[in-house]
Amino acid sequence: MEGSLPGREKIPVTVLTGFLGSGKTTILNELIKNQALRQTAVVINEFGEIGLDHELVQKSDENFVLVRNGCVCCTVRGDLISTLRDLTVRQQRRQVEKLERVVIETTGLADPAPILHTLMNDQSLLAEGYALGAVVATIDAVNGLRTLDNHQEALKQAGIADLLLLTKTDLASPGDVSVLQERITAINPGAKMLHAVHGAVSPAEFFASGLYRLDGKTFEVRSWLNAEAYVSHPHPHAADHEHTHAATPGLDRNRHGDAIRAFCVIREEPISWSGFCKWLDLISAMRGNDLLRVKGIVNVNEEPARPVVIHGVQHIFHPPLRLEAWPSDDHRTRIVFITRNIDQEAIEETLRVFERRDRKRRMQAT
Repeated sequence: MEGSLPGREKIPVTVLTGFLGSGKTTILNELIKNQALRQTAVVINEFGEIGLDHELVQKSDENFVLVRNGCVCCTVRGDLISTLRDLTVRQQRRQVEKLERVVIETTGLADPAPILHTLMNDQSLLAEGYALGAVVATIDAVNGLRTLDNHQEALKQAGIADLLLLTKTDLASPGDVSVLQERITAINPGAKMLHAVHGAVSPAEFFASGLYRLDGKTFEVRSWLNAEAYVSHPHPHAADHEHTHAATPGLDRNRHGDAIRAFCVIREEPISWSGFCKWLDLISAMRGNDLLRVKGIVNVNEEPARPVVIHGVQHIFHPPLRLEAWPSDDHRTRIVFITRNIDQEAIEETLRVFERRDRKRRMQAT
């Protein structure tokens, strides 16, 4: 695996996900009203389904929608790759303004992983300058607990997000909001959480949660990784948590623990890059479907001694990013895992095996 620092012309792509009725449409409607988003493309699954405010949106052809303030909306009736390529062509022809960012809205029942796979792994999109910026998930404060209880898609959406937007908090009791916040913090302690009443969220906060920042197209590894949150909020064992909200006829009272685990693997000493890559390949091959998200910064013991950022969803990993310098004084390897039915000890043990093999190999070489 080889990687290099992406250029400053990368277009960050934010994936907006969330279960049916959780407020994605309202969020989008509010965002596209903001003049700060004039150079933003909004890719939606079906124009007819999204129901964007018709006072804001004017349909120009079957596959394209022009928003009056300058944003561009595309309906994903074809392939996502062809849609983004088409955006590139339209920019080159000056049919649209040069883009600063793209937002992709998924359907409420969709697993967002395939979109993330495409953004991280398609070489043509990477060559054209698109890069995954962040995953934002909306969660309905009124129905959120029941949704998490009964729909694995909602759990996964919450688990892989960089930013969690709680919607309809004005319609839920403070106690219910508090219980929901506690639960989703247990699922994904490193994600930033905001309340979006009536869809109101500042563009700066909406787009600041990813690896790529828009002010100068720089990296913000520390806030994106937020490894400290996983250390200070270890995921409780499933058996220790039971839901306290009132039962609803026909719905099971599942456990808070669900099958989702969130934890951080830390190494104090530099590690072998070749051994680390073999380890990642192994756990991806064995348990790729259950590695909902893996992200981290690695202290490599090989020259040049630069930190390497890794980012994966299930069995697909973005090309590693070699940074010019550490983003802080903390030079430890920190790898965040969001998993399904995989405990931290199982991950740690496999890494220890590779570490022992690497030490033995280096001793034999001396």
